[in-house]
Amino acid sequence: MARPALRVDAVLIQAVIAGALSFAHLHDLADAAGQDGWKAWAYPISVDLLLVAAWRRLRSDGPSRLAWCWFVIALFASLGANVATAGFLDLAHPPAWLRFGIAGWPALAFLGGTLLAHSTQDRVPVPPAPAAPAPEPAPEVELDIVPDPLPEPAEIPAAEEAPALPAAPAPPVPAALVDHARKVANDHHARTGSRIDTDTLRARLGVPPQLADAIAAQLT
Repeated sequence: MARPALRVDAVLIQAVIAGALSFAHLHDLADAAGQDGWKAWAYPISVDLLLVAAWRRLRSDGPSRLAWCWFVIALFASLGANVATAGFLDLAHPPAWLRFGIAGWPALAFLGGTLLAHSTQDRVPVPPAPAAPAPEPAPEVELDIVPDPLPEPAEIPAAEEAPALPAAPAPPVPAALVDHARKVANDHHARTGSRIDTDTLRARLGVPPQLADAIAAQLT
């Protein structure tokens, strides 16, 4: 079964009735204050539009002092017109303050609409979202790095031993020097009772060490 395209809504009907009554009361109040013709019909439109604009600002941008202020002003103007036309004021002879308020309403409504449309400084600050936790640093991984072994020092070949030099041949000793040396050795043996050593023989003969060694070798 198809649903009807137009559904009767009790809330919508109530809003239409309330809006029509408020519209008529605002028109009658403006007309009584000397605003006749199309001007009397413009007043209720101005009040209702300011009320809707303030409510929309509250719904879309959140609570703010500016939006609440103009919402209360528009609500007071609408509610005051409804009460004033209920017999509390003599609309045949409206007081001066009513004429003053009706005459000044267009400028007040224009200021309120402009501030609601262009002001962004009076909004209630929204607390910032909590910052995401910083990512934890990755754990450090210790790598067991084994150092490369140092190269072993190359073996230095041992220096070859120099071959021993052949012993120098004994210098030739003259026979006369050998005979003289034998006499000196015999004299030393007769005086001391011991054989003459090479150093003593060299000192007595006054010859170099090698020659003394050669002479001593021949005396043995």
